[in-house]
Amino acid sequence: MRVALGCDHRGLRLKRAIMDVLEGWGHEFRDFGCYTEEPVDYPDIARQVAAEVVAGNFEHGILICATGIGMSIAANKVKGVRAALCCNVFTAERARRHNDANILCLGAETTEPGIACEIVRAYLSARFDGGRHLRRVEKVRHLEEGQLDNK
Repeated sequence: MRVALGCDHRGLRLKRAIMDVLEGWGHEFRDFGCYTEEPVDYPDIARQVAAEVVAGNFEHGILICATGIGMSIAANKVKGVRAALCCNVFTAERARRHNDANILCLGAETTEPGIACEIVRAYLSARFDGGRHLRRVEKVRHLEEGQLDNK
């Protein structure tokens, strides 16, 4: 699996831990920054990772900031992104199975590294269920297109 990774300065340590486990699991990944603890603007990193995922260059993205909230908001502004902020294994699995999420967002200051790695494993292992969930994901796509009716 190909994964695009990105973080702001607050998520650097957690990103490094996740890179180690991705490598151990045999996943291919690319790090889109940041690379030091010097402050950066999270929307810039979120935009890069989101664009790569939407373009099909990567199957999934993982974005990390202090809480995961900023990265989630920024990534979801990119058309075609379904970024999910997950705080446990259950929400990570559901994000994939029910919402067909294509970017996982994590909070470095709200999630312990060991739990974060379990969340990543659950997210990457789960598959979209389709069925009734496909209809709902399509409704989300319609919202993204500005179609505000419920059909």
